[in-house]
Amino acid sequence: MHLTTLATCSLNQWALDFDGNTSRIIESCRQAKAANAALRAGPELEIPGYGCLDHFLENDLYLHCWEKLAEILTHSDCQDILIDVGMPVQHRNVRYNCRVIVFNHQILLIRPKIWLANDGNYREMRYFTPWLRPQHVEDFYLPRLISKITGATKVPFGDAVISTPDTCLGFETCQELFEARAPHIDMSLNGVEIITNSSGSHHELRKLDTRIRLIQEATRKAGGVYLYSNQLGGDGDRLLYDGCAMILVNGDIVAQGSQFSLKDVEVVTATVDIEDVRSYRFAPSRGLQAIQAPTYQRIETSYSLSPEHTSLHRLISPSRPIEPRIHAPEEEIALGPACWLWDYLRRCGGASGYCLALSGGIDSCATAMIVFSMCREAIKAIDHGNEQVIKDVRSLCAEPEDSIYLPETPQKLCNRIFHTCFMGTASSSSAETRNRAKGLADKIGAYHTNLNIDTVVKALTDLFTLVTSFTPRFRVYGGTQAENLALQNIQARLRMVVIYLFAQLLPTVRKRPGGGSLLVLGSANVDECLRGYLTKYDCSSADINPIGSISKTDLKRFIAWAKDKFELPILEEFLTATPTAELEPISKEYVQSDEVDMGMTYDELSGPVWDVDTLSE
Repeated sequence: MHLTTLATCSLNQWALDFDGNTSRIIESCRQAKAANAALRAGPELEIPGYGCLDHFLENDLYLHCWEKLAEILTHSDCQDILIDVGMPVQHRNVRYNCRVIVFNHQILLIRPKIWLANDGNYREMRYFTPWLRPQHVEDFYLPRLISKITGATKVPFGDAVISTPDTCLGFETCQELFEARAPHIDMSLNGVEIITNSSGSHHELRKLDTRIRLIQEATRKAGGVYLYSNQLGGDGDRLLYDGCAMILVNGDIVAQGSQFSLKDVEVVTATVDIEDVRSYRFAPSRGLQAIQAPTYQRIETSYSLSPEHTSLHRLISPSRPIEPRIHAPEEEIALGPACWLWDYLRRCGGASGYCLALSGGIDSCATAMIVFSMCREAIKAIDHGNEQVIKDVRSLCAEPEDSIYLPETPQKLCNRIFHTCFMGTASSSSAETRNRAKGLADKIGAYHTNLNIDTVVKALTDLFTLVTSFTPRFRVYGGTQAENLALQNIQARLRMVVIYLFAQLLPTVRKRPGGGSLLVLGSANVDECLRGYLTKYDCSSADINPIGSISKTDLKRFIAWAKDKFELPILEEFLTATPTAELEPISKEYVQSDEVDMGMTYDELSGPVWDVDTLSE
């Protein structure tokens, strides 16, 4: 047996937070060493943070990365363990997205990313150049501050692998796993037994399923140990990175971290037997392919990942396979945006909470439930003694530095940082929607305000009449389509103005120390945005729209799930209510309906109408 303990991690890194990012990297190394791990793998571009955007074009960023790598090289918690760390590197005046492999004050290898992510949310080729020279290695001349530490002037730069006395290690970066000819194929055929993948992979509904299947298939066909690391949380951009660090052996998951977490550092470890990889690769057909595979340059180190004396094997045993933990889509809606909202709020200076126009409909209800889910996760973290969350909660609640305040329930936290506002009109808003909004706010603990905006609407229409001598009328009173739409849009846009006024001043009204302001949340789902069924600059014009990429049908399933999971029976009222904007006067003969206005149902809107394959044609 050749047993070794390996560690991978998910880190909540923040773009350009060099000090904070480095401290989290060092903490992950400390935790990995505490678990007797011989190798620590980390996320993509973890020193500067993945989402630095055009800052990757600035030379200062590269200098700061080298400065922080120097801290890692010399830190006591980063010795006697092989560390795979991510940072950008300029080589011969070309920028590369790199893995830097270090051990005991030495840089063993700088491995640039070969295949860059350059579609969807990613524009890596704007900042970096792919290393389109597989298996090629050349010299990289180190900055002087690093040479003073390592005693070397140059190190290998390129597509190489690390050879230890007991095994061989290779390195992939994020997108490379998803490619048809992924580097791990040739690495595995070349005898590489342990492969790390360092990712900055964002959350999408059901994406984790694909990610797990790809890694399972890779190691099931080629054999080997695969360490997947990912960034966690929001890093200042609009994406959420969903963690879920994993270790797989020959197609089986032996360790898996959480996909959504408020932890800043989560380290996942497993003990593996390298001999299991060697016996798994017994097939003669694999041998025939292996002798034809391209050869990788091996960078040698005397460090062994497995203990030298077999007597130590009695103290440890290989980690057993486990079933993959995959959230239902409804859980992903509850947890993903909630974690992003928490990260954004705690790192957004001056913001004291969130404010939402709560209409009594299912869309704003879904946004409110995501905020409530955020509060639930924060309370769970407090119960588990998460010191960072405790510190953040006290800061958001404007507690003094010596305060020992801790909210006991999600409702109590919600009341301090979440504000809702129902803005109706006497003629268009029903008692049912007004009561639903208030009832939901009461159940989740939000600070709720109930008002009519008739006086503001009348002031604008009176102004228009004064200037034009024309009085617009709703359709039900004989007005034209243009008049009807204009009168609806006035209400919708005024709600945006009013909600921002309340967001700026409610903390002051509530006598929050230091005042502060609230971030305004929107509640426009993706179907209505695609269809164009919204008013420009209405309540969809918010600071953040947590449901902007989620369909109405998925939101309804989420609310049905939350009704039982969060023990909120009131949500049934939102599920059965007729979707309505409530912008036209209600009468016995007429009640406005979204689906009638659009000319199609939400089921039709969320279905084949917006099928991706159809759109691409």
